[in-house]
Amino acid sequence: MSTINILELAAKLLAQAREQASGRQSETIFGGHQHDLRQTLICLTEGKSLGEHQSPGEATVQVIGGTIDITAGDDTARLHAGDFYLIPPLRHSVAAVSDASFLLTVATRGE
Repeated sequence: MSTINILELAAKLLAQAREQASGRQSETIFGGHQHDLRQTLICLTEGKSLGEHQSPGEATVQVIGGTIDITAGDDTARLHAGDFYLIPPLRHSVAAVSDASFLLTVATRGE
């Protein structure tokens, strides 16, 4: 696998997200059905969100740029560039407080 510059890819995906009505763009940079780990770079424009969804199992988020809120149950975590967060095993949602990019890492256990 070749080297991927996350900051450059985030800038590219965020530019694409700004052109989408959904205000989001993502790219899986590692993983798939043949691996136990999947890493996806997700970009959201300010005010856009990923609606409530089930936790994918063990998962973490590392914010690359911007600010996001992750709400799980009654708790909301505000995360900024550089923050690393363990997603709780609850239904949760993600909202972009500002244009944001984050790396989602999921242990798929061979989905």
